[in-house]
Amino acid sequence: MLSSVSQSRYSDLLSLHRFIKKAGVIPNIITHNLIFQTYLDCHKPDTALELFKQFINNDPVNPSSTTFRIVVKGLIDNNKVDRAIDIKDQMEDAKGFAPDPLVYHYLMLGYARNSDGDAVLRLYEELEGKLGGVVEDHGVVLGSLMKGYFLKGMENEAMECYQKVFVEGKKMSDIAYSSVLDALAKNGKFDEALKLFHRMIKEHNPPAKLVVNLGCFNVMVDGYCAEGRFKEAIQVFRSMGEYRCRPDTLSFNNLMEQLCNNGLILEAEEVYGEMEGKGVNPDEYTYGLLMDTCFKENRPDDAAGYFRKMVESGLRPNLAVYNRLVDGLVKVGKIDDAKSFFDLMVKKLKMDVASYQFMMKVLSEAGRLDDVLQIVDMLLDDNGVDFDEEFQEFVKVELRKEGREEDLTKLMEEKERLKAEAKAKEAEAAEAAKRRIGSGFLLTSKLFGNKETEPESAVATPAESLESTVATGTVSELAEADGSDEGEAKNDRASEQLTGLRLLSEMASVSSQQQFRYTQPPSKVLHLRNLPWECTEEELIELGKPFGHVVNTKRNVGSNRNQAFIEFADLNQAIAMISYYASLSEPAQVRGKTVYLHSAIFKQARNNA
Repeated sequence: MLSSVSQSRYSDLLSLHRFIKKAGVIPNIITHNLIFQTYLDCHKPDTALELFKQFINNDPVNPSSTTFRIVVKGLIDNNKVDRAIDIKDQMEDAKGFAPDPLVYHYLMLGYARNSDGDAVLRLYEELEGKLGGVVEDHGVVLGSLMKGYFLKGMENEAMECYQKVFVEGKKMSDIAYSSVLDALAKNGKFDEALKLFHRMIKEHNPPAKLVVNLGCFNVMVDGYCAEGRFKEAIQVFRSMGEYRCRPDTLSFNNLMEQLCNNGLILEAEEVYGEMEGKGVNPDEYTYGLLMDTCFKENRPDDAAGYFRKMVESGLRPNLAVYNRLVDGLVKVGKIDDAKSFFDLMVKKLKMDVASYQFMMKVLSEAGRLDDVLQIVDMLLDDNGVDFDEEFQEFVKVELRKEGREEDLTKLMEEKERLKAEAKAKEAEAAEAAKRRIGSGFLLTSKLFGNKETEPESAVATPAESLESTVATGTVSELAEADGSDEGEAKNDRASEQLTGLRLLSEMASVSSQQQFRYTQPPSKVLHLRNLPWECTEEELIELGKPFGHVVNTKRNVGSNRNQAFIEFADLNQAIAMISYYASLSEPAQVRGKTVYLHSAIFKQARNNA
């Protein structure tokens, strides 16, 4: 799990955590801390707080000082200062926790970012009172206290704090040094910051003594850039490897942004080119920054190239970045390129009405009304955007310019006709399926002596449905409920029926696609097999989403936990999904694995416990 966090693979870590819980493994305090930190790093403080509340109230594991520090720092990073104060108070109310200078440092830093110098000084006085007037712990609060004094215009007091750094025998951690360095650099004392930085480098002697860290280098990069000394900023950035510091994506983005903002796109691209060699992956912000700067520098082809690299690398740009790309291409007359990116991203992004209308307007003004109607055709098939009367009127206005308003009416009527035909065919196929299943059940009854004639029994259970039932433990449960001898007898009967049904299924599958080896009466619930065991509920919903509203799911079914059920709000939606994949040469897939699906015998899918 620690490896997942270090690589920013937050979704993988959360999936692993869900698996651990499902497996019944009791998480320890390190696991809890990682989960809190992950949600806070992903800017989901409310989720982190809810989990923290449940942990405090219900979990048998006790929090540590690190737990409180992680939550407080994460809340400050998400600008939730008041909530962080609540956690600090909660920490002090708990038994065995003394006032923590590092927690106070984070809180003071949060108030300093909000330009509240009074609150910074008030917190320091509170900490000082609780510690008997002596605040040590490696001088960690000195930098935050200096920022409070600077905010209050008390420069002399701030510099007096700074002098405490040089007191003989004073212990200073790397976090404390970084904080003091930042206070100097951002308050007109860069020369002093530079002197302190050189001293820190001399003292740095890993692993025995760690004085400089990534934060120190970031502060110096910012300081040099603020002074307009960009070459030196790049030099100090590149030198951090000499001191066993490794830049991350945020550090690269920070330097590149300052270079781009000052018209140094070539230098920024050089820094970008060094990311791979450092083992650092660009993110969406990296590519968006370079794309925007290329547009400013009249390099639209390069801007489009950065956007394409972002998509090809597996990253998903947000709608705002896409809109800036298309707008930039249109402004320089590259309408074909803009339309190409629209076609590329329309299924990847949840485009809003404004994004659709912008592209339609551009195509209309270029006289490409057929392309406008093509987008309408796609909209009528897509439930994601409501093609309401207002939207229709927008399209009519554009078509009216060339007297083609009626084309929209014809297109919509044709769509309705095709949908009605498809629905009728689905109903016909469903009825035929019921008849075939009825025949199959009669044959099964004759082979195995099944005398039941109740309505539910009249619908034959396909081999794979019975196989799924056995796999999920239903027969075993019956054995436990009815007694061992009777249960064993039922197991034997079930095994005999299963063998016969497998034979029937194999005979019926000769002319069928591998993914649909038998036909099951239509149901709102679909049975999915051959799923990856780590498949999430979100992935199941995403698989069914194009066909309708998924109201329920059940994962990890079967002995191999590679089966699932999904329930749609409407029967026709489930039929549509079956029909769609039955008509394709390519099967449904989840994480690269072929998924077999059919209607289930159940009327509803129960949620995972």
